[in-house]
Amino acid sequence: MFKQYKIKDYRFRLVAYVMLLTIIGILVIGSAKESVQGKQIMGMFAGVIIMVIVSLIDYSMILKFRRIWYLAIIVLLGLVLVPGVGNEVSGATRWIEVGGFQFQPSELCKIILIVFFAAFFMRFQETLNTWKILLLSIILIAIPLGLILREPDLSTSIVVVLIFITLIFVAGLSYKIILPILIVAIPGAIISLVLMLREQFPFLQPYQYSRILSWWDPENYTDSSRQQQNSIIAIGSGQLWGKGLNNSSITSLKNGNYLSEPQTDFIFTIVGEELGFVGCIIIIILIMLIIFECVWIAKNAKDLGGRLICCGMGGLIGFQSFINIGVTTGMLPNTGLPLPFVSYGLTSLISMYIGIGLVLNVGLQRQKYNGILMTKEDIIE
Repeated sequence: MFKQYKIKDYRFRLVAYVMLLTIIGILVIGSAKESVQGKQIMGMFAGVIIMVIVSLIDYSMILKFRRIWYLAIIVLLGLVLVPGVGNEVSGATRWIEVGGFQFQPSELCKIILIVFFAAFFMRFQETLNTWKILLLSIILIAIPLGLILREPDLSTSIVVVLIFITLIFVAGLSYKIILPILIVAIPGAIISLVLMLREQFPFLQPYQYSRILSWWDPENYTDSSRQQQNSIIAIGSGQLWGKGLNNSSITSLKNGNYLSEPQTDFIFTIVGEELGFVGCIIIIILIMLIIFECVWIAKNAKDLGGRLICCGMGGLIGFQSFINIGVTTGMLPNTGLPLPFVSYGLTSLISMYIGIGLVLNVGLQRQKYNGILMTKEDIIE
């Protein structure tokens, strides 16, 4: 399980980017809601410890238990829907209380599905483009997806679908299959959007219709669009340098309680208001650097499984960050997704650290050429 690794192969840059992003998040969370800052600090320390442990475990061994991981997350997602077990918050049942802490299985589900499909696609790499394997893949992703939709949690479902598409594309899905899918998917997406705007889409809850319509036409849905419009105003009011963390400005929308639960899904709003444009750019650059490191490690992974783990994590961080920032800036309808490493939430934070630990382990295991472990420098020499 544990191998002898070389310290020079450890991607300390990636660790530094992740920890710096988390520290900025902790500072902003403290300004948004001081009472939960201590928990986020505990989550960071726990996450770093877990990340280091996971990074030293051979990911090939982890991939071998793909069936156990898959069954475990199906059980956890199922328990959330059991009356008396799952906790309901704001009309959604997504949490299980464990030892005084609320645990959200759908956050861990993203990491486990990356591991599962990394192993699955590597196992069926040669037959991936057969209809049998493609159909089996769709069934396997549909089960957890259906459970997440039942919570309901549409935003997480969208991210899971995007991760799955990323993984199957990187695994080697044929362009002969991709092209027909795009020909059907693009018109289908347009038709779906039209039906949503007419409130005729069959799979959405009333509150989801409200969020979409308030984003599309905020002037006629002022009650539903108020949070998002306040977010846009707050970010703009920060201008270049922001109003400062923990400020007492009477012009602050946060201080005026115009933003509900700003420490979670709307944490980027606090970044914009209190750290300004410069703070927003720093957050975005750090996220981009983390994604770049994941892709770079994927490029040098020893096998397809490692490459899929890295690309899956890069995709998860990228998609979720884009959606979160898109919501706070008014580019996308309001959803309930945290900003990776920045938003308050122990399940999300620790799950992300687990994923980064897996990426680090992939980076510790170099490519094999002619059966010998070698770096690119060795090959050039």
